[in-house]
Amino acid sequence: MAIEIVAAIVAAFALAGIAMMLRKLSRGRLPKWLVPVAAGAGLLAFTVWSEYNWFARVSGELPAGVIVVSAEGQSSPLRPWSFVIPVTTSFVAMDTTATAMHPDSTDLRLVRLFSIVRWQGADEGLMVVDCVGARQVMLTEGIVVTPEGELTGGEWITTGADDAIQVAACVEV
Repeated sequence: MAIEIVAAIVAAFALAGIAMMLRKLSRGRLPKWLVPVAAGAGLLAFTVWSEYNWFARVSGELPAGVIVVSAEGQSSPLRPWSFVIPVTTSFVAMDTTATAMHPDSTDLRLVRLFSIVRWQGADEGLMVVDCVGARQVMLTEGIVVTPEGELTGGEWITTGADDAIQVAACVEV
């Protein structure tokens, strides 16, 4: 975040400097208010670019085998441009190289998920996916899948067969 603030300030100074140079080259014919307006435009342009480019930059740096399974766009009155095209502020990625099949119930898969939220970092978790029943459950304290493939201490969440996590997890390992 600190690097983005510094970069926004640099963009503001750069555009203000260009406006000052244009004023000097025009021998003062351009209005004085052009300099602070250019600085503000630099701040705004960098902020918009940074917000819309965040998802592509972060998801592009994921290691091989880690795929994005969902992304969430968000609009805000503080970012009026986001009502036109929502800004992606969080996404969930799955490590497909770590997908494991239950030894006794091949319909169950254990997957490793990462929840990545802008300005907050990443959280990691494990999920059990039932490929035949189109259902899932996050593994937390007290939730256990027995050797027979039965769930204890939690409840399955039913999803559609077209759910992105379901599709990615249920590809043949």
